[in-house]
Amino acid sequence: QVQLVESGGGLVQAGGSLRLSCAASGRTVSNYAVGWFRQAPGKEREFVAAMDWSGGTTVYADSVKGRLTISRDNAKNTVYLQMNSLKPEDTAVYYCAADRYGTKYSVKRDYEYDYWGQGTQVTVSS
Repeated sequence: QVQLVESGGGLVQAGGSLRLSCAASGRTVSNYAVGWFRQAPGKEREFVAAMDWSGGTTVYADSVKGRLTISRDNAKNTVYLQMNSLKPEDTAVYYCAADRYGTKYSVKRDYEYDYWGQGTQVTVSS
């Protein structure tokens, strides 16, 4: 079993930055696909960014390309989402997830993921 705990959310002005962290425990996630999803009020959960199981491929939603960056520190068993140039439409609860065999072809699909964190709120004011 893998437990995931997100942190780093908060309130920021448009144009600002945040770095979300997702600390994993129970097992190392160094060879898992890891992803970030978000859900805004009244909307469905949507894909944001992911890294495949090898760490060699990253995938981003078009709406965040060039502004958000996913990375991981295997020594700390932690995944990050660096968020720059934030916009009000980025406001949502952000969730991290892990999938043991995720590839670049599957990482956008939330139902492929086995483990989820509890989420962290990001609010961007205009």
